[in-house]
Amino acid sequence: MSNSLQTPYYTTEHGSTYLGNSLELLKSIDDCSIDLICTSPPFALLRQKSYGNVEAAEYVEWFMQFAREFKRVIKPEGSIVIDIGGTWIKGQPTRSLYHYELVLRLCKPEDAGGCGLNLAQELFWYNPAKLPTPAEWVTVRRVRVKDAVNTVWWLSPAINPKASNRRVLKPYSDAQKNLMKNGYKAKLRPSEHQISTKFNIDNGGAIPSTLIPDADFENQIGAPVNLIAASNTSSMDVYQRRCREEGIKAHPARFPHALPEFIINLCTEEGDTVLDPFAGSNTTGAVAERLKRKWIAFELNEDYLRGSQFRFPELDPNQDKEFLADIKAKKNGHKNGVTPKKEQGQLFLTSNNGN
Repeated sequence: MSNSLQTPYYTTEHGSTYLGNSLELLKSIDDCSIDLICTSPPFALLRQKSYGNVEAAEYVEWFMQFAREFKRVIKPEGSIVIDIGGTWIKGQPTRSLYHYELVLRLCKPEDAGGCGLNLAQELFWYNPAKLPTPAEWVTVRRVRVKDAVNTVWWLSPAINPKASNRRVLKPYSDAQKNLMKNGYKAKLRPSEHQISTKFNIDNGGAIPSTLIPDADFENQIGAPVNLIAASNTSSMDVYQRRCREEGIKAHPARFPHALPEFIINLCTEEGDTVLDPFAGSNTTGAVAERLKRKWIAFELNEDYLRGSQFRFPELDPNQDKEFLADIKAKKNGHKNGVTPKKEQGQLFLTSNNGN
């Protein structure tokens, strides 16, 4: 971190937000001081959004100026995780390759014009509520299917960045529980994979693959794979409702809590520092706060920062009263035999523990 950053827009116990151009604000961050950059920059979409978009043809060069600063501030074994959606080539039912061109450029050596990063793994965010666009090809001519998946690039200066999947373990399936209980005979599977007797050892939970589940959708796809299944369309969450009540424009392209929750748990420990240079409604900061990580958020649009305060009950007295009343109601419901709905932070067996 750095003491040369300007006065924060607001602060919490663990983090701070800053209003301004992240390219300029990044210059105030010390070298090798950030454990994780978790962000969702503006995409190269055909339709312009209110938060601003760069065209696909210009996108890689535009992003590289930020990426060089990311490389400078990230710790040697830190991670840079970027949620980036695809787009279409204007006027035809074919896809742009801009986000693949971007990751190739990011992984090129610095002397070849890249950033010298390594691709640790690609994750995927599946948004079940995404609209069927472009309408011309999906709903009118019906020659393409709905594009409902964003690529999430997990990058690092290191070949083996700091991470532990023990912090994102999932409950074992009933089948795996039976296998561990009854034992498993080592044998060669039809796929020619050799399964040893170690397969029936209880290690505290199942290792997830690259599906990052939201509590509302984790039962819709099956076993975890490299896909984050979560919607960002709820109109009844506290953030959306408080923005409406206060007449503040909500950010139109929020990513779900499940995405930064998985990444922060996987790539950091309590007390580590997380940066989101394109904070928007500051979902990353809100999740980092709950997981007791230090965090920094940059955002260019003041309306989005004003609204983002509603993600923190301690900054919103009206919400705080409702929050405490809701907690009390849930406790009473649980006493009466009603099982409370799963909350954010309960997606994994070890949200804050493990190495």
